[in-house]
Amino acid sequence: MTTTAYANDFEGLVAVVTGAASGIGAATAELLRLRGAKVAMLDRVLPEGEAHLSLLCDVVDDEQVIGAVDHVASQLGGVDVLVNNAGIGAVGTMSANSDEEWRDVFEINVLGVVRTSRAAHLYLRASSAASIVNTCSVVAETGIPNRALYSASKGAIESLTRAMAADYLSDHIRVNAVLPGTTDTPWIGRLLDAEQNPAAAHAALVARQPMGRLVSALEVANAICYLASPLAASTTGTMLAVDGGMASLRVG
Repeated sequence: MTTTAYANDFEGLVAVVTGAASGIGAATAELLRLRGAKVAMLDRVLPEGEAHLSLLCDVVDDEQVIGAVDHVASQLGGVDVLVNNAGIGAVGTMSANSDEEWRDVFEINVLGVVRTSRAAHLYLRASSAASIVNTCSVVAETGIPNRALYSASKGAIESLTRAMAADYLSDHIRVNAVLPGTTDTPWIGRLLDAEQNPAAAHAALVARQPMGRLVSALEVANAICYLASPLAASTTGTMLAVDGGMASLRVG
């Protein structure tokens, strides 16, 4: 990947990416940097990469979130783009997860978006190119077996994204979301490792993707950058599927 392959559409902008230590978050942070942004990578594990700032930040801790966002703004000169990517998965039917697990997933996946967006709001209001992109999922719109808790949290993000987009129109802050299909990330790797037959489990994941392969983290990152870019200034309240046709196509 080289800088000459991409337009410098984020030149002069400051981007904050949560859940940036690996997978979609790491790919997004790198792509934003290559396209000219000053990038701050936030995660519970200190992110490694060529970002301008790498900070420890757990999105369940409001004080940590506020402190991290304020630090980014003071060091890099504001916040123009916020990518709410931090999240965790969950497996099982509705009754398979305990109340504690339900609370934990919603604390990270949903309230994490609320906390970071709230902390960045004043900085985004001061930007001439303000944008928030939330990482949602195809499961928000498609019923997938054994994903009840995860689906519920991502469905909440989809609704929240539209509500935020409406609320922030007067502040000139665009709010959109990406809906990835099954993506080749470390979380999927850990999920497969826990299976009795990882190869068969991987084949099953691939089989439910109409394009016959998993989505790549870079493909999702490209979609996030499209939504975040000033070049998409008329795009808000949009759910952009990057799912290989999983939600909309029926083949075979």
